[in-house]
Amino acid sequence: ILYEDAHLLAVDKPAGMLIHPSRSRNDGTLANLVVGYYRKTGQKSAFHPVTRLDRDTFGITLLAKNAYAHALMQETSLQKTYHALTFGGPDVDSGFIDAPIARRELPSLLRYVSPEGKPSLTKFQVLERGRFCRLALSPVTGRTHQLRVHCAYMGYPILGDPQYGSEESRAASEMQGLHYQQLCAKRLEFIHPVSGETMCLESGMDV
Repeated sequence: ILYEDAHLLAVDKPAGMLIHPSRSRNDGTLANLVVGYYRKTGQKSAFHPVTRLDRDTFGITLLAKNAYAHALMQETSLQKTYHALTFGGPDVDSGFIDAPIARRELPSLLRYVSPEGKPSLTKFQVLERGRFCRLALSPVTGRTHQLRVHCAYMGYPILGDPQYGSEESRAASEMQGLHYQQLCAKRLEFIHPVSGETMCLESGMDV
């Protein structure tokens, strides 16, 4: 648990964990763990995720403890910062990736950069350089798979990403034993919907 009060709960979600139970998996999800925690601590709270992560994206996840707080959070601006380990990296130390993203034809769930896509903007900053780069990524827009698609499109795919990685990045990931995407939800900044306090929460995980 990273943060808790009467209205909000922030936890670190490990890679490989689903947010909600599904037809194929009914236990071991974040919802199961959080509801179990509420019962153990005697809290009459429900599971209301404010932020959601892909199964293989790990790091900070923010939850509301009740429908009232959840509704207030829908009107609150959240600034998200992710850390990513990429195969190669940008030529400049910081900037923006401005490339529209569209969905591939059904039944595919994947996305790609296309002139017909929705406007998509990502802010980046290089934290460490080398054969593998460590980047701070902040999605200005919130498209599905946005950070993974943008990094792959720019030529520096996220390591461990099986869908959007290149042949070279997948080979490098295999050599490093990276079997899930190296993308961590590192930091959340927002105004607390009840107290009005400026909040900055950070994950204990990293790439």
